[in-house]
Amino acid sequence: MAKKGKGQQKRRVEFRKNRTQKVRQGDITKRFNRDEFDADKAVARERISGKGELTRKRTIISHEDALQDDSENHSIHVDKDTCFPGRVLQVQGLVSEVEARDKKIYQCATRRLLKTMSSDVRHVVAAGDHVWFRPSGENEGIIESVDPRYGVLSRTSKGRQHIIVANVDQLIIVSSAGEPGLKPNLIDRYLITAEYARIRPILCINKIDLLDPAQLQAIVGVYGGLGYEVHLISVKEGIGIDRLREALQGKDTVLSGQSGVGKSSLLNAIEPGLNLRVSAVSRDNDKGKHTTTTATLIPLATEGHVIDTPGIRQFQLWDIIPEEIAGLFRDIRPFINHCRFPNCTHTHETDCAVKNAVADGLLDTRRYESYCQIHAGDADSLPK
Repeated sequence: MAKKGKGQQKRRVEFRKNRTQKVRQGDITKRFNRDEFDADKAVARERISGKGELTRKRTIISHEDALQDDSENHSIHVDKDTCFPGRVLQVQGLVSEVEARDKKIYQCATRRLLKTMSSDVRHVVAAGDHVWFRPSGENEGIIESVDPRYGVLSRTSKGRQHIIVANVDQLIIVSSAGEPGLKPNLIDRYLITAEYARIRPILCINKIDLLDPAQLQAIVGVYGGLGYEVHLISVKEGIGIDRLREALQGKDTVLSGQSGVGKSSLLNAIEPGLNLRVSAVSRDNDKGKHTTTTATLIPLATEGHVIDTPGIRQFQLWDIIPEEIAGLFRDIRPFINHCRFPNCTHTHETDCAVKNAVADGLLDTRRYESYCQIHAGDADSLPK
């Protein structure tokens, strides 16, 4: 390992449990009973001190701005004379598509050291990551380091963090007025995640041509009154496209929402020439099909990027404990400190300022019910 230089620091990192092979053989007794055990070839002694092959920690050299105890930080010192900076456009299996500063595209594998570091993330590299890679061929390379992230949109998947996209400025939550129908609770989950990750959320309701826009007045009024930017869109009729296009200029924006709401169709309308694949919603179950299979970073003609993401049907919060949820609701937050009990959950306690605000009409009932559902549901299973 290279010696630590200026702007670098050493830190200890832990590796995954399957980093080393199993030391002790577990079938010795069975082999002995079958006369298959060769005592002459057996290991005479084993080390149990935690050294040698059993060691799961290693000292690496990282950048000075990397946190000492941040296990999710995959920023490793690299030789900048042989490595190039780039941006991950998409990840497909073991290969990441990386765009260099000269706009050349490289198909990159990930360095083994990064993949074996112990982490809660499902995949060490995500769309939108700023990375350092070492070219290993005409259009191939190896990702050596991942820069610290900001603006991360993620959810819980199988007990681990699924990073949908990293390093974005704003999130467009795409819903539809019909086919499939609007899901306010899913919108609230996105808003909570955006508040927690400090990403600017924008609400976009597509397919308003399917009903009278006056039917959306109540829900638009609630979210608009909380300060959220709301766009009513019809890709089919060309309504609201120009206004939404202006909101994307010069920003890195991710579009996310359930399947079938028209994310790819919306991007085709915003940026003519993309020709992203689209499909109709199933008439049998009112659910969309997964035409987009991986998050993809798309450069805009007017600077900035948009990220098209696969449709989701569940959005389980990541790294947000139940006690934090109320503070992430903009309309509930002002009432929290007026409750009688400092550890009030705002669900069943007496003298609860939040419940009183709902009774007095100061809080939207639907939003309060959404809070109760999120608090009592998947948030309780998150690690504390």
